[in-house]
Amino acid sequence: MENNSNQEQLRELPENANAGAGSILKSALALGLVVVLGVSLLTLVHHFTKARIADQEQRAVLQQLQQIIPAGHYDNNLHSDFYTFEDESAFPQGQTVTAYRARKQSQPVAVILRFAAMDGYNGRIDLLAGINTAGQLTGVRVTAHKETPGLGDGIEVERSDWILAFNGASLQLPAPERWAVRKDGGDFDQMTGATITPRAVVNAVRRALAYFAAHQKELFDTPSELASDLASDPASDLQQPATQ
Repeated sequence: MENNSNQEQLRELPENANAGAGSILKSALALGLVVVLGVSLLTLVHHFTKARIADQEQRAVLQQLQQIIPAGHYDNNLHSDFYTFEDESAFPQGQTVTAYRARKQSQPVAVILRFAAMDGYNGRIDLLAGINTAGQLTGVRVTAHKETPGLGDGIEVERSDWILAFNGASLQLPAPERWAVRKDGGDFDQMTGATITPRAVVNAVRRALAYFAAHQKELFDTPSELASDLASDPASDLQQPATQ
């Protein structure tokens, strides 16, 4: 009897081993499926979140474009009439510049350059500068920065009117040697406790004006690049200027 029992136990061992292996395999497959689904979900969330953030940033930029060039001054779609370029001497450290063109009845009105001052106190300061065909600034806005709150953030139009000092300025007004903050002998105010930040913005805007003066025809005549999805978004009310 004992021998029969031992033989039965021996026969059961492979069956139990096979059952155990099958259970482990099923668990592994289930775990793998959960991991794949989790990664896929995170990827989708990241994709849509990134797209939503980009869309919000683009809308904010479009609103600022309209602050720099009032709607009644142009009749084209600013967001679709643009191209990008690089120029290390005027826009250093490999930055890509976007040139938006404002036109009325197909005639050039102004260019809005989207670029950056790379030497702020805490690094990059993203800017928009509008320049009309006479070479005068129609406005400058800061779109992003990491400057110190309460000090360098005075470059934001929401924080102070410092940035409005650029309105109407050109390479000749003020004189070239006066294109600097007052601490450096120029005409532009610095901020209390913050000189590096305004100095970076002043220098970057001056270089943008110089680039415009040397490349005005190219800036207006270069064919537009393809517009992003927002340009064809029927829900967007930021694409065309309001009718007067």
